[in-house]
Amino acid sequence: AAMGYITPEFFKFPGYLSVAENIKFADVPNGLAAISKVPALGWAQIVAYGGFCELSAGSDDWKTGTPGDYGFKVLTSSDPAEKTKKLSAELANGRLAMMAIIGMFFQDGLTGSAW
Repeated sequence: AAMGYITPEFFKFPGYLSVAENIKFADVPNGLAAISKVPALGWAQIVAYGGFCELSAGSDDWKTGTPGDYGFKVLTSSDPAEKTKKLSAELANGRLAMMAIIGMFFQDGLTGSAW
C-alpha cells in the first residue's frame, strides 16, 4: 500500500483514465485528492476486480484448511515453534505496514501531501 501511495509521485501512466470524460492519468492528483477525480465507473471496476480476485482464488480454503498455507515450507517451517515465530513476525510486520499507510493518509488529509 505504501509503494502504491508513493509511486504516483514519480510515475503516471500515459494516456487517458477516461476517454469519455476526457480525464488523463496525468490530470489525477496524488494521494487522497485522487478519490474525487476517478469516475464512479472506475471505482466500480476496481471493486468488481477485487471481488473477482477474492472469490476466484479458492474460497473453500478458509473452510477446509489454513488460508494461505500452500505447503511451501521454505518461508514457514515444519517445526511448530519456528512456524509460530515466523507467523508472529509476519503479523507484526503487517500491523506496522498498516500503521505506516494510515500515517500517510492522516498527514495527507492534514497537509495535502503524504510527506
